[in-house]
Amino acid sequence: MTSSGSTTSTISSATTTSASTSSTSTVTTTDASFANFDFANGTKLPEKATLSLGNATFQPGTGVAYVPVSLDHATPNTVIARIATINGSGTLRALSGYNYQTVDTVVIFRPGDPLVQTVEVPIISAIDGQQFQVKLREAPWGALQGQSIATISASSAVLATAKATGTFREPRTFAPTGTLQFELLKDTHKRSPDGGWDRWATSLANGRTQPANGETGLYLDYTLFPGIEGPVYWSTNGLVLHSQKLTTPITYQGQTWYYGSSVLDGRNFLATQIGYGQYEWDARMPNRRGSWPAFWLVSTSGWPPEIDIYEGFGYQSYWDFDRHISHTIHVGANSTRYDQRGVIIQAEQAYGLSGFSQDFHRFAVDIQRDYITWFVDGKETYQSVNPFRGFRFYPIMDVAVKTTGAYNDGSGDMVIRSFKIYSAP
Repeated sequence: MTSSGSTTSTISSATTTSASTSSTSTVTTTDASFANFDFANGTKLPEKATLSLGNATFQPGTGVAYVPVSLDHATPNTVIARIATINGSGTLRALSGYNYQTVDTVVIFRPGDPLVQTVEVPIISAIDGQQFQVKLREAPWGALQGQSIATISASSAVLATAKATGTFREPRTFAPTGTLQFELLKDTHKRSPDGGWDRWATSLANGRTQPANGETGLYLDYTLFPGIEGPVYWSTNGLVLHSQKLTTPITYQGQTWYYGSSVLDGRNFLATQIGYGQYEWDARMPNRRGSWPAFWLVSTSGWPPEIDIYEGFGYQSYWDFDRHISHTIHVGANSTRYDQRGVIIQAEQAYGLSGFSQDFHRFAVDIQRDYITWFVDGKETYQSVNPFRGFRFYPIMDVAVKTTGAYNDGSGDMVIRSFKIYSAP
């Protein structure tokens, strides 16, 4: 979530296929491809790699065709691409279910991985000259798009395309490596309109409204607007950030507001601020259309930099609160964003994760000097080189509102069961 609007889109994804794997790592990757890159004090990112599908051949009578998927150079961030088979054309077209088995899969490259991996297509029966194709269902996340359609041909006269080789690392498993610095507890929880060294703010650094984002909600505090529901309270399940359509509209700074948003901002809360370490956040998401829940980090020196650990784009028609997750970084300076990099993942197909509005799930980020790594329920879901070396961050958790509708379906509440911060030297 940012102080200005951004455009997003979605992918669908499925099971990852790679050449080979290595054991799970609990430390950041040792890839040094970008160790000497000049990030210009958090304002510049390395160029994206270009992902391409390669044409391939296989011998008639064999049981599998190997389709190469490649990057043109080392990637500074996780790349996710959805790839599917399609029937050939002409008299020698190969057909799904007759000549080959349909494949709809996700290929994932992580920083430090080899540059070529393989999608395997099972062959049922094919004669010399038959063809089918594979294609990218949409532009890859985290990379530029190269060749998006490849032709796969049965040929007895050409050497078959070989399976890619190389060691691809397994996704990391989250484990705190820093010292526990802060834990959200009911007995010690404090908040006030502008926050303080020992308490959260119920406003953002730039105020209680975000019109540049197209937000229609006013960030509320019951001490300033008596008689409202919530907007922040403890329940038996945890701390609730409550968003709502106001029973009685509120006039604030010359404008009438019909919706209420909720935020806890740590810009003045010293115990919540770290340079390196981990944030781990256990929460249940709202599922109300028009809600915009997020957990994000902003530099103590001002926005940007920004690290979005989770965003839920409930104002977008495609967004499914139970299946989609989003991770993003924003680089820039002096209230100007120069670039952003991230992913929106159909997490159920890519990682076997779902039900984010039905139950509690753990969202975490590990900020190290070389890489930033995101996790959901302990599984690595994204990684990026860290362009923010030497910065400190403070956390923000909020449920914004971005709608002019009824705003009464499902739940508009985010419930936080646990929130911990671990600092590292």
